[in-house]
Parts: sequence; C-alpha cells; structure tokens
Amino acid sequence: PELCLRLQSGPSTSLLRVLLHSCCTELCTSSLASLGPFLEDEIIPEVIPMDIEVVDAKITLKDDSPQVYPTSPGPVPIILAVDHVVVQRREDGVFYLTGQQHPGAACKNTSLFEKPVSVPEEQKAPAEPVLATPAAGACGLQPKQVPELQRELQTLKLALAEANMDKARLLQEIRKYNPLFQL
Repeated sequence: PELCLRLQSGPSTSLLRVLLHSCCTELCTSSLASLGPFLEDEIIPEVIPMDIEVVDAKITLKDDSPQVYPTSPGPVPIILAVDHVVVQRREDGVFYLTGQQHPGAACKNTSLFEKPVSVPEEQKAPAEPVLATPAAGACGLQPKQVPELQRELQTLKLALAEANMDKARLLQEIRKYNPLFQL
C-alpha cells in the first residue's frame, strides 16, 4: 500500500502514525494554497503527537495559476523526490524533520513501522538527493574516497562556471537585439 495510517489513543496520550511508501503523485499549487482555511481555528487545538514517514516518494508540484504572459510556456513543474524522511511532532508541538539513508547505506536504518513494504524496483522513485548527507565518518565513508570526491567536486565546479559563462554570453547576445530583455 502507498499510504498507511495508524491512530493510537488511550487515557494518557494519542499518537497518529502515517507511512507514505513508493508514492508518485502530482499536486497543483492551488490545491495546496486552499488548505490554509482548514488549518486555522478560533481556538488553539490540543497537540496530537504524530510520526509521518515518507519513503521512496516522488511529488510533482504544478503551478496552475493563470499565466501573466499568454505567450509564455508556463512555469516548470517542481519535482520533489524523497528517499526517506521522517517528520515527528512531539507533545511540545514542535515538528522535527529527520532524514535517513536508504536501507543499502552503511548507516543503520530505523523505521516507525515494524513491517517493511517491498516494492518492485521499477516502481521506486529515482533516488535524487534532497537532504544533506551526514559527515564522512558517520556512514563509513572510506578515507580513500575523500580525495576522489574532492576531485569530482572540482570538476563539477569548473563545469558550473563554464555553464554560467555560456549563460552570460547568451544573455549578452539576446540583449543586443532586445535591450529590455529580463530573466
């Protein structure tokens, strides 16, 4: 299943647990913007602790607002690929966001739910990094890999600088023909 919900309640506490696994969905920004009134209330509600775990999800956000310029191709959709993230709301009302490595990583993988859900490889979202990775020693990065990664970083920095120079050159060329052009 893509979504699992569990509500535990008792005389002393309540807890809501949500697991979103291998979900690939598309949302419009207007639907997200219209959620605001549902989150507002005249009284301050009781804080319900919750654990939300998102594993292998791909969410595409599309801007469906009216276009300002009719000839514009429109805004580019934003794709958010999440490998594994946990959002916890504790009794103090504070939200805590924790990123975890996928099961194949060297770090220990803990889950909020006891039974892992197996998903065919072709249905999984691409593993695009969205969170900062832990320090090298934390996940068992070998000391030999550090210089190699530094060289790769330098190569990528040079490629980025070259791409920025190409962008500046193209903008200069466009402004020759249209001095009022803005990005």
